[in-house]
Formats: sequence, C-alpha cells, structure tokens
Amino acid sequence: MTVAVSIIAYFWVYNYPSTAEFLSKEEREFIQFRLKNDSDATRDEEFTWSAVRDAFKDPKVWLYGLGFHTMSLPLYTLSLFLPTIIKELGYSAAKAQLLSVPPYAVAFFLTIGVAIASEKTRSRAPFIMGSSAIGCIGYILLLSQHRAGVSYVGTIFAAAGIYPAVAIVLSWPANNVSGQTKRCIANAMQISIGNLGAVLGTQLYRSESSPRYFLGHGFALGYLVANIVVVGILWEILRRENAEKQRVREAQGLSPLMGDVGDAEGEFQGDKDPRWVFQT
Repeated sequence: MTVAVSIIAYFWVYNYPSTAEFLSKEEREFIQFRLKNDSDATRDEEFTWSAVRDAFKDPKVWLYGLGFHTMSLPLYTLSLFLPTIIKELGYSAAKAQLLSVPPYAVAFFLTIGVAIASEKTRSRAPFIMGSSAIGCIGYILLLSQHRAGVSYVGTIFAAAGIYPAVAIVLSWPANNVSGQTKRCIANAMQISIGNLGAVLGTQLYRSESSPRYFLGHGFALGYLVANIVVVGILWEILRRENAEKQRVREAQGLSPLMGDVGDAEGEFQGDKDPRWVFQT
C-alpha cells in the first residue's frame, strides 16, 4: 500500500517553489530562505548512481542506521508491556487508561526540551547517549523489581529516555549527510536497518513471559547499551573528520559552512567538502 500511494503521490504533490498556488509569493520566499540557510536543499543537483554508491560506501551512513536500529526495539515494544504493568497495579479500566498517560507525557516534554537544547548547542551524540542512559535505568528497574509500582516508575524512565533519543537519531543524517541524493539514500537506509529491530522486538514479548518479560526487557536494555556504544563511535568519527576538515580550511583559507550552504561558492562536494561541518 505504501508503494502504491507513493506512485499516486508523485503526480499529486506540488513542486511548491514554482507551482504551489496555495502558498503566497512571500511564503514561498520564506520557505526558500529557510531551506537555503539550513541545508543544501535549494542547490540544483541531478540524480547520480555515484551518489547512491557513495551512501552505501560511507561507514557513517551504516552507523546512523545502527543508531536507529538499537533504538527501534525498545521504542516499538514499550507499548506492548505497559498495559500489563498498569493492570498489575489493580486499577479499574478507566483509571488504568489514565495511568497510561504519565510515561508518554514525561517523554513528550523531555523530547521537546532535549531537541531544543540539542539544536541550540548543535550537538547530537551527548543528548542521544544521555537519553539512552535514562532509558537503561528504566529497564534495570523493570528487570530487578516485581512490584507493580516500581515497574511503573521503570516505564516512565524508559519512555523518558527512548523518545528524546529517537527524535535526535532520526534527524541526525538529515543534518549531516549531503548532497541530496546521498541524503535520501542515507535516510532510507536508516529506516530500513532500524525497523529490523522492531521486527525482532515484537517476537520477544510473549504472553507466557508476562508480567516480568525478562527476555524482552533484557534485549531492550542490551540494545540501549549498544546504542550508547554505536553513537559514541560515530561521535568520535565525526569529531575526527571535523578536525581534518578544519585543517584543510585553514590551509586553503576557506570558511566553514554553518547554515549557509545555499551561498557556497564554487563546486560544492557535499559532506566531503572541507567547508561542510558535521553536527556531532
């Protein structure tokens, strides 16, 4: 169904810069201004198979995929066991429904706050790793205690760590990968690799292991630890490449591109360009 709808959408979705009648001239100019000052989205670039190959050959692209893979298992399985834990608390159906709100409410506010902090500092890895560590606390509580109240607190910690980390993980390649074809492939690879974790996770939480779910919680905890490791490796790689780019810029007298890619002069080489600065 997704493929079928995408074919229809190709002929339906407007090319807003030139044909979107529902946008005023000022609105189109504003969108163009934001894109120009945020990425390379306004630069003319034709599709090339070399850019596709470049995405597959770039280790960072695979690490972005693993970064989401190690988050998708706990992300998609949290909702599987939360109702069981609330049921163990002994509340009626109406109150049980209300008790499903706090974990997601905490996650909502933390996701917004962490995203704002990450953007203001132009930093990604520390916030992902920190959020994953909070999620680890939640699963440690779930594994170590059988009391329903403690387990409920564990779900709050789990949600508070998982959702902020996922939001930044998914936006990371969109920030860092350039040009446009390579970024499209990188984003598709990230989702494809990442969702394999969800496929595995749904097979781990089974009714016979309720309500402790040792196998599922153990895998989720291990995946969050793996996420911290993967993100730490990617952070170090990006820092080293930024340092090398800085040495090249200083040698050639170039200025870094920080939110002004649309004004880059001369031939722009995407994320290989020494002027391109990775967000770490």
